[in-house]
Amino acid sequence: MPDVSLFLRTVHGTVHVFDMKRAFSEPKIYTGGADAKSWSKLPRKEQRDALAKDWYVYYSFRDPSTGKLKRQPNIKAGANRYGTKRQRYAHLRTIQRNLAMLLEAGFSPYADNTELERELFDKKERATDKGTIAPIEKERTQRQTIAPRESEPGTGVAEALAMALSIKKSTLRESTYIKFRSRANRFGKWVEERHGKGHNVALLDKRTVMEYLNDVLKRTSARNRNNARADLSSLFQTLEDNDIIAKNVVKGIPQLRTQPKRNKTYAPDLLERVEGHMGKNDPLLLLFVRFVSYCFLRPIEVCRLRVRDIDVSDKKLYLRTKTKLDKTKIIPDILLGELPDISDMAPEHFLFTPEGIGGTWDTSEENKRGYFTNRFKRVKVELGLGKEYGLYSFRHTYITQLYRKLAKDNPSFVAKSKLLPITGHSTMDALEKYLRDIDAELPDDYSHLFEK
Repeated sequence: MPDVSLFLRTVHGTVHVFDMKRAFSEPKIYTGGADAKSWSKLPRKEQRDALAKDWYVYYSFRDPSTGKLKRQPNIKAGANRYGTKRQRYAHLRTIQRNLAMLLEAGFSPYADNTELERELFDKKERATDKGTIAPIEKERTQRQTIAPRESEPGTGVAEALAMALSIKKSTLRESTYIKFRSRANRFGKWVEERHGKGHNVALLDKRTVMEYLNDVLKRTSARNRNNARADLSSLFQTLEDNDIIAKNVVKGIPQLRTQPKRNKTYAPDLLERVEGHMGKNDPLLLLFVRFVSYCFLRPIEVCRLRVRDIDVSDKKLYLRTKTKLDKTKIIPDILLGELPDISDMAPEHFLFTPEGIGGTWDTSEENKRGYFTNRFKRVKVELGLGKEYGLYSFRHTYITQLYRKLAKDNPSFVAKSKLLPITGHSTMDALEKYLRDIDAELPDDYSHLFEK
């Protein structure tokens, strides 16, 4: 018994020229036991229950041996990979329509349909040569290119982005997801302004995305444009993986070369002046900086610390980092000596808050980092420091100091091997690249090489 799905590929636009005596029932769509026409009026539970079941097209064909209509195998054709009623029903509606035309053309699940398939193919080839194939399809394609109607089958951009974001939310950290969602929503708003609500996400091509990225570049910077491109590519890949779109068109868009922004290392006299100013005017900010300087944490990692993460007796610090879920670092004695007594503080309280050490702080990690960044900006203004100096500068400065001291008494590789577990870099290559970026590894004086 031949597979009807094979013939559905060649039926489109040609089978209306055939006729035969009806020996089959009209193909129908099973929608999980729910009424698709009244979908919006159904309770959410009934919608969920219906979507939890398989949807399919079904029909009956007259059995030659009995002369009676017999139910044929259900045709799902991948419809149940779609998560919404609109997507699933539109997919099966196309299958239903093509199957009806195929049956009218003479297809029989009980016969050899080789001749029928050849005839369908030949008619399609002749129509293509004459440029007359499927005028209705041609009109539909032109209409979609201009502006697809909201009622046409397909997933709207807003709906597709919302679905992709719901998947991404379970795999990204809160701070990363916030930026991710913001970029996705800005793109969705841009598409809506230019193409209207309900624009089919499948019609977004490389050129459209390039127009958006060029707009981002003009308004902001090459770095923001590249970040937007990376996030959109990740979203489009999720849509491709879930069969919402056929291809991730963002993959083919190259990144732009950018000049990376780098925080400058403090010179010794400037470091003493900055730390002295904080010690006198903002001790809490100085202690925050000490975690960056002595434990080589990133500012956002310091913001994540809770009281329970500081084990004073064992001199250990537990944190969640950019690259690993959990990490343990030692707390050097130089930092322990500056810590206040936290033994009676609530373990769940955050270590750093605007009011002091140990307390509640109900806001995002991004806002917390922004708060301390702005708090340090006041110091920069008072001391006349430029934008090249920031909280990261302390991390760069102290790692540079540590490396140069280790390199005095050890070969370069040995010094880096000792430095690696202290800084927390994942690999030696990552550490070496970091040291190059902050100019920590400088050559000895080479004046003698110019002597004749």
